[in-house]
Parts: sequence; C-alpha cells; structure tokens
Amino acid sequence: MASSLEGVAVVTGGNKGVGLAIVRGLCKQFKGHVLLTARNEENGKSAVELLKTEGLNPIYEQLDILSNESIDKFKSRIEKNYGGIDILVNNAGIAYKRASTSPLIEKAHVTLQTNLFATLAVTNTLLPHMRNGSHICMVSSMTSKLKNVSQDKDHPVRQRLIDPSLTEEGVLSLMREYLIAVDNNDYSIWPKDSPYSLSKVAITAVTRAIGRKLANDPRGIIINACCPGYVDTDMTSHRGVLTPDQGAVTPLMMCFIPSKGSNGEFYMEEKMYDWLNSD
Repeated sequence: MASSLEGVAVVTGGNKGVGLAIVRGLCKQFKGHVLLTARNEENGKSAVELLKTEGLNPIYEQLDILSNESIDKFKSRIEKNYGGIDILVNNAGIAYKRASTSPLIEKAHVTLQTNLFATLAVTNTLLPHMRNGSHICMVSSMTSKLKNVSQDKDHPVRQRLIDPSLTEEGVLSLMREYLIAVDNNDYSIWPKDSPYSLSKVAITAVTRAIGRKLANDPRGIIINACCPGYVDTDMTSHRGVLTPDQGAVTPLMMCFIPSKGSNGEFYMEEKMYDWLNSD
C-alpha cells in the first residue's frame, strides 16, 4: 500500500496518443505515483512497459469510464492503496472517423455518453478524493468553440451555454435535449452531424460550472479545460501537425497551475482563451 502522503496523478485513456504523452510528462515532472489508466489491460500494461524502456515508472490501473462498476472499483483502489488524488486528467474520449458510415443517432449517443456523461461520472466519483490544492484537467478540443454551435451570438443554445448561472446539471440537460432532437431528426436549433464538437463544447461549459462550484470548496481544487491542438494520433487519423508530446504541453500546464490561478477556464497553446467569445 502506498503512503497517503505520496502524490498521486491519474490519467484516463493513458495508453496511447495524447494520453500516453501526458503520462510521460507527468512521470518526468510530478513527484509521486503516476497512474496510467486504460480500459484494456493488455494495452495499458504494454504502454507502461514502453515507458519503462524510457526510464519512467508509471503504474497501470484498469478503468473503463463507460462502466460505473469499473469506476467504483477504481475509486475503492484509490481509497485503499493511495489515499487520495492530486492530479486528475480526464483524457479518455472518442471521435468517429470522417469516413464513418455509422448513423448519426449512434454517433451522437455514443460520443456524448463517452466524452461528457462518462467523463463526468469519473470526475464526480473521484472528486471527494481530491486532495488540498489538487488539479483537474478536462481535455477538450479546438472544436469546442461556440461558433460550432452557431455563428449567431444570440442563438438560444449559445445564450444558455454562456449563462453565468449555468450549472453542471444544466449542461447535461441541454445535451439531453440535443440527443432527443437527433432522435427526432430535428435540427431547428442544433448543428447537424456535430456530436463530437458538441461533446467538447459541453465539456468546456461544464468545466466552467464545476469551477464555479469549487470556488467555495475549502480544498482549493483547480479545474480547467484545454485543447491539446491538432495532434498526430489515431483520433485525427494521423492528420495532425503536432506530435503527441507537443500536444501534451498545455494539458500538463493545467496540472501545475498555481493554487491561486485560474479556475473553470479554457486554454489553448498554453494561454487562456476567451471561450465566451470563441469565434
């Protein structure tokens, strides 16, 4: 059992791409245990072995963010073996390929369930175990800009997203409305064929809502969302121009922002980005 005094960093979806690069960076920068989580045990352990050849020493932990049972078991292992968490990087996610012939209903439900609802399930389950001065990084995307909802700044969905009183549940409710609209083939106020963009818009919006909620938390937890950039990974079909290590730079920055730094903000290219006016 690890000492509860030792630092603990957790990266979801850490077996490849940007997630693996974030694990690599944390192993180099963070003094403590770095937990590389992945749904598939073989893939996760292979990633750990790869990093060990680089002189690094992450620890594999199984975590399927789509399984409440898996999340609960992971939480129990955190309680038993580590005592708490200092850094949580919510990196796990999904993006359908451009050439995918899957119906939009499937794309919308699977993408929102993975990128938003499951990510929040992990966050809320682990939040009670975040230590004083801990950091949460929500890996979002450049596609989370509000122009991808509508170019019209007075659009009703945009107005709801930027409402300073918007709660976490309010974001979830809005995205459930989107899924109902997709089920009914109703795009009167929603962009068509944009489930990935909307999932990341929602992640950025919900980060703002959680940041407001945590403002009154005595633990001083910092949460921010960020865009890694256009990275050469499986998710981008290797069209990206950045290496995974370059894509990890901004997420890693989110892991070490000073305790009195920004909270609930969105970052791109190592800088805070004005998401409320993201055109």
